[in-house]
Amino acid sequence: MAGETTSGRPKQRAAARRMTRRQKQASTLIDATSSGWKLMLFKIVVLGLLCATAVYAALVLFMNQRWLVGSLVIVGAAGLTWIYLKRGALPAKYLAPGLVFLLIFQIFVVLYSGYVAFTNYGTGHNSTKDHAIQAIMLQAQERVPDSPTYEVSVLEDSGELLSTDELYLAIVAGDGEVLIGSEDEPLEPSSAATVQDGRVVAAEGYDVLEFNELLNRQTEITDLSVAMSEDPNAGYLRTQDGRRAYVYTSRYIYDEMADTMTSSETGTVYSDTGEGAFVADDGEQLLPGWRINVGLDNFVNAVTEDSIRGPLIYVTLWTFAFAFLSVATTFALGLFLAVVFNDKRMTSRKYYRLVMILPYAFPGFLSALVWAGMMNQEFGFLNNVLFGGASIPWLTDPWLAKVSILIVNLWLGFPYMFLVCTGALQSIPEELTEAAQVDGAKAFQAFRSIKLPLLLTALAPLLISSFAFNFNNFNLVYMLTGGGPRDVSAGVSVGSTDILISMVYKVAFVGAQADYGLASAFSILIFIIVGTISVLAFRKTKALEELN
Repeated sequence: MAGETTSGRPKQRAAARRMTRRQKQASTLIDATSSGWKLMLFKIVVLGLLCATAVYAALVLFMNQRWLVGSLVIVGAAGLTWIYLKRGALPAKYLAPGLVFLLIFQIFVVLYSGYVAFTNYGTGHNSTKDHAIQAIMLQAQERVPDSPTYEVSVLEDSGELLSTDELYLAIVAGDGEVLIGSEDEPLEPSSAATVQDGRVVAAEGYDVLEFNELLNRQTEITDLSVAMSEDPNAGYLRTQDGRRAYVYTSRYIYDEMADTMTSSETGTVYSDTGEGAFVADDGEQLLPGWRINVGLDNFVNAVTEDSIRGPLIYVTLWTFAFAFLSVATTFALGLFLAVVFNDKRMTSRKYYRLVMILPYAFPGFLSALVWAGMMNQEFGFLNNVLFGGASIPWLTDPWLAKVSILIVNLWLGFPYMFLVCTGALQSIPEELTEAAQVDGAKAFQAFRSIKLPLLLTALAPLLISSFAFNFNNFNLVYMLTGGGPRDVSAGVSVGSTDILISMVYKVAFVGAQADYGLASAFSILIFIIVGTISVLAFRKTKALEELN
């Protein structure tokens, strides 16, 4: 009995171990299944939200005739859904988000800017021809003297499919037919509407605005014009109080067959001459116009029109000078300080280095605003304190404004050069300098012949990138001087301290006449200039081969 008991214990322990192992395997399987189920649920929820957003965005784009972009949104959402629901394809799962953001914020922006450069897109030319015709007809409207009075109801979309803030007008025609239209769509028959006392009180897909809602949206209702039919000459329905409406007609008559616009007051005929607007024989244009492709006209105007070519030339020269002097001055000061504070005989070096990099820690745009206040001609710290109440026009004189920008950029930029030069100096072995000094070289000779060439070899890519950064240093120029003082003789909005990128911004967004096409053409020129300089500089220094 004792032998049987003794021999049975190992079998029981082995069975217990097998049971424990199976339990652990089962527990691991349950955990894996649970986590996989949770991950799949998370994927479905996120991808469902993504697809819903994509469908909504595509519908909005399709409604605005953006067929290509809407189709790309649908294709992109379908591609992402397939990637994240497919088993495997792990690299694609990691690359997809970065590629999406690259396409949206880089490639699409570049391609769209290139497209705009070949159009007349800008103030007065920012829509389609149909919208321009409608806008011209709406500009000069007069109430028809014998216009009938319509009992009108103001409607809004009920939001069953796409919720919008667009308003609609609903009337009951003489034959009892209900007509509904909006600013973008003329009056059309509607069968699913309820009429009471000659007024529409309910309509399928719409909500009828109550009296208090009419008061809250009075301005929108007053500005609302609904075409009576597809023919713009038929007139427009307008209301002042949201209760009664009248027919208004334009002082211009549009002839669709001849594609002309005629003034009923003067008889002047405006024709579509291919310039993106209706133009009279004497050159007068009816605005707004519409957007058209103009080919290379923007590039040709930039280099042939005196009012644009002159400012473009001196702005380009100043941009090169500003970028070169900024790199040269910041590198010289940063290198000098790096050499000084890299000397082991200098005590408390780490504290001095901390002080040196403080300007680098502050936001550049904020520092520029502070310097703008300090350089104020009447109340600035520099004039009142350092120069004893002098009235130095730091920011209003054309040449002093240029000097002021270089000074402020030196203060902002030398800490970066100080840091990179310090790191490069510390990576150069001291044995090289000591060997040169043993051979009889002076300290400056050893630095000029040994350390400086090694520094330039290591820092050449950084100097090139710094040149490219300062070439487009929009923040400093805009925050400090705004590009001023203004050159009133120029045909575009430009000042004495404007660089190319700030000039592009002003052409596109500053002033009463914005010209996005010309601004995009300037942007392409800037891209070509910076790219050419960078390629030539990298080849000259052979930095790319060393980096690779």
